[in-house]
Amino acid sequence: MPELPEVQTTVSGLQKVLPKLSIKDVWTDFEKMFHSIAFSKFKKEILNKKVISIKRRAKNILINLSGNKTVLIHMKMTGHLMVGYYKKTYDLQPTTNKKKKEVWIPHEKEKNEALRNPFNRFIHAVFTLSNGKHLVFCDTRKFGKIALIETDKLLHSPHLAHLGPEPLPKNFTYKIFRERIFKRQNTKIKTALMDQTVISGIGNIYSDEILFHSGVNPEERVRNLPEKLLQKVFRAIKPALKGGIHFGGDSTSDYRNVDGKKGKFQNKHMAYRKTGKPCQKHQCKGVILRKIVNGRSAHFCSKHQKLLCS
Repeated sequence: MPELPEVQTTVSGLQKVLPKLSIKDVWTDFEKMFHSIAFSKFKKEILNKKVISIKRRAKNILINLSGNKTVLIHMKMTGHLMVGYYKKTYDLQPTTNKKKKEVWIPHEKEKNEALRNPFNRFIHAVFTLSNGKHLVFCDTRKFGKIALIETDKLLHSPHLAHLGPEPLPKNFTYKIFRERIFKRQNTKIKTALMDQTVISGIGNIYSDEILFHSGVNPEERVRNLPEKLLQKVFRAIKPALKGGIHFGGDSTSDYRNVDGKKGKFQNKHMAYRKTGKPCQKHQCKGVILRKIVNGRSAHFCSKHQKLLCS
């Protein structure tokens, strides 16, 4: 699932191309991705609305429109947004050559070849823009979510009201971190870091990297962490997330940026999916292990991330 760095990378990409454009049409072949509103009403509500700004809250993309409307998009497990010139065509039945279903593919005039990568073909929502381009939502497994919210009620909506604080702003201090994480003091630290009601935006990849750099075992319960180690966890959060943003997100799995291209953070992993590899920490002779922690995979060093308390 895209985490804070992947969502921020997408938002930064959209900020360069969407503001001041209007939405002229909307298409989907999967109306279930539209939450708390019928697709027909969603379409009617946003047609001819102008894009004012694009922001992020946790793992949600917020496209603020004129008329006090915000389109909220959550990419979930396998979704990503792209912008380019597209056209609607049809799949053909291989035996009869009869039209089967509507599909969207890059237009002949689209010069960005990355959009033509087969990986980017699972398009289930298309926003036609006033400059002739399209904003498309590609989602292999169709778990993504699109919602429409009144902008002035956004932060209190059920989509966002439960979320914990953002970890990147300067006002996210150690004091706040400690208060938040101790709301889950009996929980294992990896699970607590990934709890979106505690801190927003951290998921499986970056929790592994944070704990690797802080030398904390993912199964350690929050209440058992001495202050010194808890401070190390806090100090590792921002560098890990900023590193993900700097390298354009993580494309270990499905994530692609608005140009349909891979990020590069997967080449910088120290722990995540490094099972069996030597630990890269200086002078550490450990090996990266993998273990399931509360239903999620955790990757950690056998030496410098030993469990303190069972």
